[in-house]
Amino acid sequence: ELEIRERGAVRAADCVERVDVSGLEADALRAVIEERSAAARARLDPDGGVMVQAVWFDGGPGRPGRLLLALHHLVVDGVSWHILVPDLAAAWQAVAAGKTPDPQPVGTSLRRWAEVLAGSANEPDRRAETEKWVGRLRNAGPRLGSRPLDPARDTVATARTLSLTLPPDETAPLLTTVPAAFNAGVNDVLLTALALAVAYRRHRSGGGSDHAVLVNVEGHGREEFTSGVDLSRTVGWFTSIHPLRLDPGRLDWSRVWDGGPAVADAFKRVKEQVRELPDNGLGFGLLRHLNPDTARELAGRPDPEIAFNYLGRLAAHDADGAVDWGTADGADVITADADPLMPLAHVLEINAVTQDHRDGPRLVANWSWSEEILSETDVRELGRLWFRALKSLSICAENSEINSRTPSDLPLVSLSQAEIDLLESDWRMS
Repeated sequence: ELEIRERGAVRAADCVERVDVSGLEADALRAVIEERSAAARARLDPDGGVMVQAVWFDGGPGRPGRLLLALHHLVVDGVSWHILVPDLAAAWQAVAAGKTPDPQPVGTSLRRWAEVLAGSANEPDRRAETEKWVGRLRNAGPRLGSRPLDPARDTVATARTLSLTLPPDETAPLLTTVPAAFNAGVNDVLLTALALAVAYRRHRSGGGSDHAVLVNVEGHGREEFTSGVDLSRTVGWFTSIHPLRLDPGRLDWSRVWDGGPAVADAFKRVKEQVRELPDNGLGFGLLRHLNPDTARELAGRPDPEIAFNYLGRLAAHDADGAVDWGTADGADVITADADPLMPLAHVLEINAVTQDHRDGPRLVANWSWSEEILSETDVRELGRLWFRALKSLSICAENSEINSRTPSDLPLVSLSQAEIDLLESDWRMS
């Protein structure tokens, strides 16, 4: 159970360590940061309520210092940093000016949000989603690798990782012209490309005609689906995850990679499959874990072998572009810990993020997998196909002859995809 203690129960002074790094050169500073970071992580103790450790690397007079914040994932997620960092900067500026920090109030507390979720899990409209989730989990499709996950063999200790980066000129269209052309989000673009990559790999290996792939999609979880909720300043771990069946349809693979109508049709299918989920799939976790009746119906269903998470767009540090409250140079020495014996949840996990650099945005995809089920060659090939599919979508978005609208774009009328395509074609010809 997660216990939220009374305000003032944690003394800030007990969570902060000062380290004198004045006069240290880059290599020596890097070594100290790495050593103290590991020690700070080791001091985290969720059972004892120790969720935060801060290390101030004091650079001395006239030199900027570094602040390391080690927070357990139970109390912070990616969105939370967009709240914490500006608040820290404002507090520092207030103290430097001799004032008392006065952060903006929090609209909805984490405790209150937990109560809202528990209540929603038992509402009739939410329970009515159960059959749809059961349908999505009915068939996991062909296996991705040589065998299913084994919790005794496939652990964090056996996981391997790979980072692949798309250059700025290929990343930029994925954030701008492609979503705009199809009235879609970046996540829709990335998921469509993933579906195409997996389907093509399966097709080439003779894995059958089933093009659908079952993926666990992770999201920020801050879905304000009811009135009286404001999570814009709430810090915590809100992450949600739900299964999504991505089916790009039957494809003529000779026509997919040229950015023509075939890839446009696949994009529109996947976009509609994403759109049909209420509250961005938040209901799955509620029904699977917070409602004992529906939990029994969803338990034991096939689990997706692939997990995908797009973390959004983050500013990355450049050596000549440092700011007072931005990611510090050398932050790459800090890594997160996980128990080596913890079973892997998926055969393959993809965590993607867009990093803004001075020369433009770069899409960075971090791939992790069980080395006993997939080889690095397998993962590199899948990553290459994913990037190839993204390139095809970028080419497609530049084609003014492509029909791009889907039924979810026209909520006031009842039209099929075929009818919409016919109307768009007639409009261009007139």
